[in-house]
Amino acid sequence: MRKLAVFLFFCIVLSPAVSFADEFAESRLNSGIRNSEISSYLLLQEAQTANEEQAAALLGRASAYSPDLPAVQFGLARARFALSYSGILESIDHVVAGINAYSKNFWWSFSLAGAAYLSLVLSFIVVIFIIVIVRIFGDLPLLAHEIEESRQNIVLLLILFVFSLISPLLFLAGILVLLGLYMPRIDKALVYLFLAFLLTSPFVFRTAAQFLQVSSSGAMKAIVEVNESKGNAYALSALKSSNDPTALFSYGLALKRSGLYDEAMAAYDHLIKIKADAPGYVNLGNVYVGQNRLDDAVRSYLAAVSIRPLASAYYNLSQVSREGLDFEKGNEYFNKALEIDRNAVTRYRAVSGRNPNRIVADEAISSSSLWDLAWKTQGKAATFNLSVLPGWAISAAALLMIFAFFMMNRHAGNKAYRCRRCNGIFCPRCEKHIMWGQMCPQCFRSLIKLEEIEVKERVAQLLSIYEHQTRRRNIMRLLSFIIPGSSQVYAGKILYGFFFMWPFIFFFLFPFTTYFMSPDARGTHWVVNFASLLIAAILLVISNIFTRQRISKGWL
Repeated sequence: MRKLAVFLFFCIVLSPAVSFADEFAESRLNSGIRNSEISSYLLLQEAQTANEEQAAALLGRASAYSPDLPAVQFGLARARFALSYSGILESIDHVVAGINAYSKNFWWSFSLAGAAYLSLVLSFIVVIFIIVIVRIFGDLPLLAHEIEESRQNIVLLLILFVFSLISPLLFLAGILVLLGLYMPRIDKALVYLFLAFLLTSPFVFRTAAQFLQVSSSGAMKAIVEVNESKGNAYALSALKSSNDPTALFSYGLALKRSGLYDEAMAAYDHLIKIKADAPGYVNLGNVYVGQNRLDDAVRSYLAAVSIRPLASAYYNLSQVSREGLDFEKGNEYFNKALEIDRNAVTRYRAVSGRNPNRIVADEAISSSSLWDLAWKTQGKAATFNLSVLPGWAISAAALLMIFAFFMMNRHAGNKAYRCRRCNGIFCPRCEKHIMWGQMCPQCFRSLIKLEEIEVKERVAQLLSIYEHQTRRRNIMRLLSFIIPGSSQVYAGKILYGFFFMWPFIFFFLFPFTTYFMSPDARGTHWVVNFASLLIAAILLVISNIFTRQRISKGWL
């Protein structure tokens, strides 16, 4: 008896909350809102401070409010993870569901793509900067040696100074060109690669600017909000005076879902005069349903299927036919809707109700069409304050540098070089020949022509070489702990080190660019960010092991 009394007490206490949650969800569905992301984010925050059982319940409600929100599925994956076979599988299922939700949520997929693009571009520039820093201390003395031998080489530094006034990227490219003169032939490809990047920089920067401009576009936010069933209020104000077909379609949909049927009809009539398409006729028919003008609705739906057969049009015809007690016709239309898109019909039935926004199904702009709309948005040319001149000036300068680098490489045989063993600087002007194995004559004599050098001098030379090689290997071991590929760059295998370094920097920077692309939703891409940092850590470990093996075998 006591247990029954306790049970009834909790039922009385909790029933208002459950009833309130149900009423809230139903009221949102009656307004055509199927993704209440604000409510879901509030529940996500509340779940972070709750115990496991309460967190799972809160996240379940959040999933009901926003079935297309990846953050909810990722939250469920974390809440239901357990060190058991079923717990791991259930967590993986929610992670997969969260990844699939990206395709249904435009802003999540768009911000992720934008973050990947920004990380790709930024990591490439950072890698080139690191390579220049690692190489400049060893190769700059070679340039200084050549300037001492021939004062004409100072012209290169003057040109570099002029480029530095235009853009820091051109200054970086100029230094890379100078260092590239002393690189092996295969590594010079990296110099051409960076110059080609600068040549196409106006397109690269325009694309980056387009990602940022679309993310901050009020009209785009309003269109996405309506078509992904997240809200109507913002679209009613942001799209009111637009004559763009996409904006007009979305504005009419927001009006219809808000019960403003006369204004919605005017919007769709205007849209059909501009562009008569099937989705417009479907939504116009839904406006007629809201006004209880079922015959006009049927004519509008039939006009839609005459242009293009849509599952929503046939489903709505079936609903209207059944309202008119023509069940045979209703079943016929329903079966046609199933033939076209069974999954869509399932979604329509899941939210079906007696409200005008639920008895018939709206047509909305798909996620792929939203992507097309985003790319059609004309982005403004931008250099992100990396140039005092327009973007074409960077391209023109890069083209000149490509030609200059090609011409200078034709005389690369006259450039200074370092002895591989003692690190001494030599050039054809002060040394007429290079010995076997890229050794200077002194190192060559200390190893091969023993009779031409005294024992003390030879021992001193060998000890000097040993100290230099030991110091060189220690530096490479230290660099291998910091950034993958930097040891290879230091050892003179620049292109080899570049392919180690770029993936690591890309995955390392990716979490920061995701935050930059979605500052209002911190941590929303935490699964992808965690995977990115994990890959970066794995690359660091693998590169470290691989590099140390090559150092121990003398290959670096």
